[in-house]
Amino acid sequence: MLDYASLSALAAVIREGSFERAARALHVTPSAISQRIRLLEERVGCALVVRGQPCHATDMGRRLCQHVDRVRLLEQELQDGLPAFAPEGPVRVRLPIAVNADSLATWFTPAVASFAADAPVLMEVTVDDQDHTSEWLRSGTVLAAVTGTARPAVGCNSRPLGAMRYLAAASPAFVKRYFFDGVGAGSLARAPSLVFNTKDELQTRWAHRLCHRHVELPRHMLPSPQAFVTATLAGMGWGLHPQALITQHLQDGSLIELIPGTSLDVPLYWQQARATSALLDGLTRQILAAAQSALQ
Repeated sequence: MLDYASLSALAAVIREGSFERAARALHVTPSAISQRIRLLEERVGCALVVRGQPCHATDMGRRLCQHVDRVRLLEQELQDGLPAFAPEGPVRVRLPIAVNADSLATWFTPAVASFAADAPVLMEVTVDDQDHTSEWLRSGTVLAAVTGTARPAVGCNSRPLGAMRYLAAASPAFVKRYFFDGVGAGSLARAPSLVFNTKDELQTRWAHRLCHRHVELPRHMLPSPQAFVTATLAGMGWGLHPQALITQHLQDGSLIELIPGTSLDVPLYWQQARATSALLDGLTRQILAAAQSALQ
């Protein structure tokens, strides 16, 4: 049998990032946390924590943390059915999920906020590119994710959400300065673009589809969808924006599409661990309903 006090210590170390903060969270001493982790590592026969600043889990450590998350979901449901086990009321459980930044900035946050307002959960939302959030699922770090990958991770289900529509836009002054002769491979190679981070390939994909070849784009890096819009309005560069974020700016003329009718639709999927959990199922229903209203 697994020692759940030790598993809780492991999960706390990974969540908090250090043995000291884990000890404070569990109201024990750091030495008690260290002893529990050591005993657990001896029992499974391998290292579970890579000590550092912050600490992070090994592959086996991540699997055990995911197991703890699933057990806590099941325990919360048991408390709902047997209130005597929780005389002080339902305990909020950690629900780790991953989502891409553009979804978080548009349709996703109202849905997850509505769910968390009534459910006994503490949401832990990790942000990554939609083509990489599935890696968080595979590692066991999260229980559900918005991804750009249809194929489910091992032990997960995958459901289509719809497509997020992106528009290539810039300020009128920027277009006049850099695209006075039109938008093509030559002008795109000179005009500064905006990217979210090194994983962001949307601008490159749009340019490749337009020019039928790879174009090396000069890039500003801004890791925020809202900063994208602000920087584009200021003439810093052009970029692919979620349509929902720039509709008003397109209507008032403060932004214009580089080439009308060249939107880029990115399919999104909701993947969740195959854990029998009413809470996880409730979150899934909320996310699917929100996506049906907001996405293409």
